[in-house]
Amino acid sequence: MHWTEPASSDDSHAELEKRLWDAANSLWANAALKPSEFSPIVLGLIFLRYAETRFAAAAEEIGPATGRRKIGPKDYHAKGVLYLPEEARFPHLLQLPEGSAMGKAVNDAMRAVEKENPDLADVLPKTFQVLENRTLAELLKVMASIPMDKEGDTFGLIYEYFLGKFAMSEGQKGGEFYTPTSIVRLIVDILEPYHGRIYDPACGSGGMFVQSARFVEEHHKNPTAEISVHGQERVTDTSRLARLNLAVHGLSGDIRQGNTYYEDLHDSVGRFDFVLANPPFNVSKIDKDRLADDPRYPFGLPRTDNGNYLWIQHFHSALSAKGRAGFVMANSAADARASEQDIREKLIRSGDVDVMVSIGSNFFFTVTLPCTLWFLDKGKTGTPREDTVLFLDARHVFRQIDRAHRDFTPAQHEFLANVVRFYRGEDLEFHHGSDEKWAEVFGDASEYQDVPGLCKAATRAEIEAQGWSLNPGRYVGVAKGEELSDEDFKEQLETLNEELEVLNAEARELEERIAENVTEILETA
Repeated sequence: MHWTEPASSDDSHAELEKRLWDAANSLWANAALKPSEFSPIVLGLIFLRYAETRFAAAAEEIGPATGRRKIGPKDYHAKGVLYLPEEARFPHLLQLPEGSAMGKAVNDAMRAVEKENPDLADVLPKTFQVLENRTLAELLKVMASIPMDKEGDTFGLIYEYFLGKFAMSEGQKGGEFYTPTSIVRLIVDILEPYHGRIYDPACGSGGMFVQSARFVEEHHKNPTAEISVHGQERVTDTSRLARLNLAVHGLSGDIRQGNTYYEDLHDSVGRFDFVLANPPFNVSKIDKDRLADDPRYPFGLPRTDNGNYLWIQHFHSALSAKGRAGFVMANSAADARASEQDIREKLIRSGDVDVMVSIGSNFFFTVTLPCTLWFLDKGKTGTPREDTVLFLDARHVFRQIDRAHRDFTPAQHEFLANVVRFYRGEDLEFHHGSDEKWAEVFGDASEYQDVPGLCKAATRAEIEAQGWSLNPGRYVGVAKGEELSDEDFKEQLETLNEELEVLNAEARELEERIAENVTEILETA
């Protein structure tokens, strides 16, 4: 099924985001700083402006001190608001004389905020001295221009917009901390994290948590009351980004810093209702000797020098008895051979694989490759879909943002999530204009049905006949009258090349093992 849309015109909020970015970007051009040096400064000031907006609103509610009653941090914390000392508020910062050590003054302001709000300990940036006074003064004015009457979610959206822009600027490194919102939203909409403990062991800047909270809010519930978030991130600076991202969205969470391959800091096995993640693909040189007897890998360690099936098993093992997982994975993992196929077969036989979604190329900022979204559900047992997996081909559903980037429109998001809801027997949602497309594809059908070129519910027997492949393309087929396009050929070629690289790595590993065995035989002969 082909459903493509051109880029849409900006609304007023998008115009605000763009205006702020253009202003900050022009200052960046004169600062001669790397993205990793400039981004914490800008994101920290966006956060500070957000905190001041909430502080000012709370100050009006609390009112002035009277008689013996003094107003202090506890009064603001009781309202769930950060306390900002005088020296950390924008009116004070904007009046700093350019001849003074402005960078040190802003650093001190950030330390003062952390001192009054212990939950932010070691989170806020303190590198403002790298900017010249004039540049810092202009940047403070830019962030002070965000209207104080904006809702908290506006600041969250601005923060996400800047995160995305910095991720694009950082290239491959940016891809390590940021997953495009469009992909995250689709994962969340299909996973449906209404209530419970949410875990992301490769949490980057925390986008999975933010979108989960937004999903709960859109379904008229309070995310603070309904969900708790727990993350792990290898890079210290990125874990700070995640904590700041949560804070600017009015959320709190347990974010820990450590290498997930070797450190299970949340004691994750069986603990979580939902797991969401975008782990690094095809990672090599993992020391598997350190993973021996690790309960996170009940289906065994892959022999290949590739971390994909370590991540997949970790996500699965972290789920509670009826938990669900949704994560991004390299296309090659769906068809990987040898020991990885053995692990995949065990996973499929468990009955916990629920939905597989093919995503087209150019959705990520740092790689053009397509990917696959995996969804696991330990609560499938005993349901009508116990013996089936839904395969959904979304490679031809997208909005073209520019020549190199794509996303989903709200209607496309809704449509794809509705296909999964239809399959699960859940109520459909039509809040974003997908009803016309739905009627075109499914007519007035009252129960799920396969649609060639879009979706197919395959039984485990059918999957076994395909060599335990979880590649949606093997099951969905093409719609009647459609032919392979140049874009299809390019995506297939990119996927095959990725698979070839993995197979070459396996071959090299096998060669080394054979050489070691031959040497051992010769030495003992």
